[in-house]
Amino acid sequence: MQRNAFRHNGLTLSWLDSGGGGRLLIALHAHWMEALTFARLASGLAPDWRVVALDQRGHGHSSRALSYTREDYLSDLEAFFGELGVSSPVVLLGNSLGGINAVQFASRHPERVAAIIIEDIGLECSTDLGFVRAWAGIFPTREALAERVGPRFKPYLESSFRAVLGGWSLAFDPEDMIRSENAMHGNYWNDWLATKCPALVIRGRDSRVTTRKQLEEMAHRRLNSVFIELEGGHIVHQDSPEAFVAELRSFLQSLQPGTMNSSEQH
Repeated sequence: MQRNAFRHNGLTLSWLDSGGGGRLLIALHAHWMEALTFARLASGLAPDWRVVALDQRGHGHSSRALSYTREDYLSDLEAFFGELGVSSPVVLLGNSLGGINAVQFASRHPERVAAIIIEDIGLECSTDLGFVRAWAGIFPTREALAERVGPRFKPYLESSFRAVLGGWSLAFDPEDMIRSENAMHGNYWNDWLATKCPALVIRGRDSRVTTRKQLEEMAHRRLNSVFIELEGGHIVHQDSPEAFVAELRSFLQSLQPGTMNSSEQH
């Protein structure tokens, strides 16, 4: 995937593009993650789909920010649409943080979203990320950093390991993640029910963040919605990559012909 960047409200926002002339799917990662997490998905959906993935503020190669409010993220996403030159509705995929951003954006800009795919996030958010403070600082070796984050999180954080002066650290500031998560606390049912486009709700069977009941209810209470559960945890697209691609292909093929055009080339 090719890396690009643009400026918005004083920040540099980085993004990856799988390229090609396929239909456009915009992917939004979870807290701690970055756009690179969707590289395998992009390969699996090519050449029919052009996947572009944003390093959201404070993540990956994008700038740290002074604030991480709901309005901040939605403003960044709207600017990203402008950067891409999007003129027809696209598919939005969001994992966790990215899922809430996708839901809120779709509720505010229904004419810009052809379908939404929500990956392992419910609509009532109250997670405490205080434990990530233990990941702050510079570690003497990559192995020491990996040991600190632990085996549960290492597979999802390795793409955010960075060699820096004096050792190794994470690409994000843990305090920023706590502030961002706290700003995401709330109830998003009204946003969800305001959206009308086709929706796919995906849960990881071993997720510690969501329950099957929560996500089944999301699909049950909203028209034009489908719920599926796949093997894996909170980051389903990494835990079950082949099954995830297969389910997305099936869902995307079900979209009404003519609702989407081939992607505009950046």
